[in-house]
Amino acid sequence: MIILDDTMSKDRFASWKPPEIENGQLTKYNWLVQHKDNLKLGYKTDIGAFSYINAQHGVVIEDEVQIGSHCSIYSVSTIDDKQGEVVLKKNCRIGSHSVVMPGVTVGENSIVGAFSFVNKDVPDNVVVAGVPFKLIRKME
Repeated sequence: MIILDDTMSKDRFASWKPPEIENGQLTKYNWLVQHKDNLKLGYKTDIGAFSYINAQHGVVIEDEVQIGSHCSIYSVSTIDDKQGEVVLKKNCRIGSHSVVMPGVTVGENSIVGAFSFVNKDVPDNVVVAGVPFKLIRKME
């Protein structure tokens, strides 16, 4: 795993601007939001191409969150009738191809490994991965 130091991170986001989001349309970065009025997008966020966000019941993405490509974030599930706000806390990372289900909060500074299924809350400062996810380690 590569962790960027503060200098690299600051350079990467030096000219960050909030993306233009149209309901149900790909952004210029090729990710899509449904129910955009219920999405709260923080400062210096990075959402990978081909990710999908269903914000019908609210999605909060705090500052400096990174979401890998091909991720799905659902505030509603028609399969099991679950619904609820999804919160991605400051500086968390969601690995490529992961799924975050309704009502889940991913904790501050936490990392979700690629291809993970997140169906319950993730604490702050941990690394989790798997289907469904399991705790890999706590961070200092």
